[in-house]
Amino acid sequence: METQLYNPIELSEKVEKIVTKNNLKKYYRFRPTRFYGGIATADTVGCNLRCNFCWSSNSVWNAEKTGEFYSAVDVAKIISEVAEKKGYNQIRISGGEPTIGINHLIEVIKNIESKYLFILETNGILLGYNEDFVKKLTQFKNLHVRVCIKGSNPEEFSWFTGAKIGFNYQLNALENLKNNNLRFNIALVSLNEKKNDLYKKLQELELNNVMIEEEEIKLYPQVKNRLENAGILHHFQ
Repeated sequence: METQLYNPIELSEKVEKIVTKNNLKKYYRFRPTRFYGGIATADTVGCNLRCNFCWSSNSVWNAEKTGEFYSAVDVAKIISEVAEKKGYNQIRISGGEPTIGINHLIEVIKNIESKYLFILETNGILLGYNEDFVKKLTQFKNLHVRVCIKGSNPEEFSWFTGAKIGFNYQLNALENLKNNNLRFNIALVSLNEKKNDLYKKLQELELNNVMIEEEEIKLYPQVKNRLENAGILHHFQ
């Protein structure tokens, strides 16, 4: 288990070899969910961060033994059927990091009818590391990107994730999305009461008008156990 001082870019490459095969990728669940007022959700396997508050378990920490491989066409078909059955007009991929295996992700969105809004939930690491990933997304008019920023500064990011770098990649992702005229918002996870440094940085990047939602850390049983084992549960209660 990667718990400290890892490089999320190197981890992305390692995880991609596990969760992708040709243009197939691992998923472990397809379901309707109540988020965003109702959205069809495909839960994928594999992430390039190891956040100590993450609600996912096996999909992140045990990717080799979790899920099954699906083609992009099959993923789009299954999740569209969920949306149609429930009367939803929104679709997303959750449970892991969708940008790992970017070509698979692109093919999934291509096979989603434009009547559905596709919400890309991402930690932004790869979108900030490689702007070409962002450029690949500009072809989709039914796309909204939700970038979940882990921490309000590099120190809190590393404390949350155990990664030695990565916070600035998240900020780069926001800048890349803005420069490529993609729709996006920020979901911020932070325990800091004062976030002035982050707000100042967003202002410098001319991102002060971007919507920021405070993401709640939910203490699901597996999350509570992980935090308790790490001796940091009291910070989250």
